[in-house]
Amino acid sequence: MAAPARRPGAERAPRYRAAVTRFDLRALRLPSGGQAREQVEIALEPLLLGGQAYEQRPNPVPAELTVTRASSGTVFELVLEVTVDGPCVRCLAAAELPLALRLREYQAARAETEELASEYLADDRLDLSRWAGDAVALALPDKILCRPGCAGLCPRCGRDLNLDPHEHAASDVDPRWAALEALREPD
Repeated sequence: MAAPARRPGAERAPRYRAAVTRFDLRALRLPSGGQAREQVEIALEPLLLGGQAYEQRPNPVPAELTVTRASSGTVFELVLEVTVDGPCVRCLAAAELPLALRLREYQAARAETEELASEYLADDRLDLSRWAGDAVALALPDKILCRPGCAGLCPRCGRDLNLDPHEHAASDVDPRWAALEALREPD
């Protein structure tokens, strides 16, 4: 049976991320009690938060991977420093957030429960891109700001309140709401 014809200009959705960094653990051949340190470069995809893209730099990110094999399992440690760049959630100015991450994962030799297995390990390949990407996303604050006291944008005129702090004069009540204004208690 022939594959269905595609419309002109239609593209297939990618099956995998464009940039994936995996580390093959079989190449290490570590005995029980052995440890290996490797310098790796990890490709990270931009984070999408609230419809905004946040880039990580440098990309690829230099990192140090430490693999320690024990009789009960394997411990993976990853150390990296990355800066997240994107718009401030209050004023949309450029925001820069440096992060220093020290990550640790454990994979039991005989993982009988989910807690003893690392979700980043499959077929003796450690998915460093997904692990580092998840860690960066979890390390971000609730709101990414250009500075701690960011005033944001004026809700009436849209000007940046950091550059031009101002207030607007009280406006007359919309005539459609005038009947409700009469019900308001005096201050």
